[in-house]
Amino acid sequence: GERGMAARATLVNNIRNEVKAEGGSVLLLSGGDINTGVPESDLQDAEPDFIGMNMIGYDAMTLGNHEFDNPLDVLAKQQGWADFPFISANIYQAGERMFDAYKIFNKDGIKIAVIGLTTEDTAKIGNPEFISQLEFRDPKAEAKKVIAELKAEHNPDIIIAATHMGHYLNGDNGSNAPGDVQLARYLDEGDLDMIVGGHSQEPVCMEGENQYADYKPGQDCKPDQQNGTDIVQAHEWGKYLGRADYTFKNGEFTLQSYNLIPVNLKKKIKVDGKKKRVLIEAEIAQDQAVFDALKPFQDK
Repeated sequence: GERGMAARATLVNNIRNEVKAEGGSVLLLSGGDINTGVPESDLQDAEPDFIGMNMIGYDAMTLGNHEFDNPLDVLAKQQGWADFPFISANIYQAGERMFDAYKIFNKDGIKIAVIGLTTEDTAKIGNPEFISQLEFRDPKAEAKKVIAELKAEHNPDIIIAATHMGHYLNGDNGSNAPGDVQLARYLDEGDLDMIVGGHSQEPVCMEGENQYADYKPGQDCKPDQQNGTDIVQAHEWGKYLGRADYTFKNGEFTLQSYNLIPVNLKKKIKVDGKKKRVLIEAEIAQDQAVFDALKPFQDK
């Protein structure tokens, strides 16, 4: 009764309708790691996940490290299942990029470039028997090259990075490869408008400079901002849908609001001395078509 792609589909459709009524557009991105975590995915090559993502209408997905837990022919099969592009600028095979580095979207006459970037730690934490032929290059350096190419060839109005690198406070990544904060600081100020991240499984909601807020589901959120780049991340496991609303006017891309919307999450409360789990926010109805498409995979 919590989370789930059927409820997420309803939520996304409601947002699309609301935004369209106000004359806007929606861009839906995934930070990767579709594989690994629950048996419905693990034992069925994440087929139900890709069916659900297609039905929800994702625009693009970056590659996470868990995309490399399986043989590469499984990844190729998944790419065939997906109605949206896999993007990553820093994964190489035989000296060539394995995936498109970016995709360009035209939303109401605004040209938006979305770059994909994957943690170079994948070389350490991916399944070694499947990735020995692959190179995971420095995503910061690749991003710099791709941004220069985009400006020269496409001149986009907005550049977004969909990353699977992790959010580490004040760039303090410890033993992990550098994440989104260091990426933003490495680039020229303003080169990257926004980072939609994953990997570290944080609900990125900030309080002051370089400090996480004591976030409770349903509260307002403030993204991290580093070197002119907004950084967002919607926690983990489909618990939330991250929503950032922007206006684009006179060449300025301006954040209006950002929040993490709980997808039928529950909390424990005491009723008559007994603990009971109740929804944090009003229940989001499950989209019946998505539910019906995915239920057989869960049953199996």
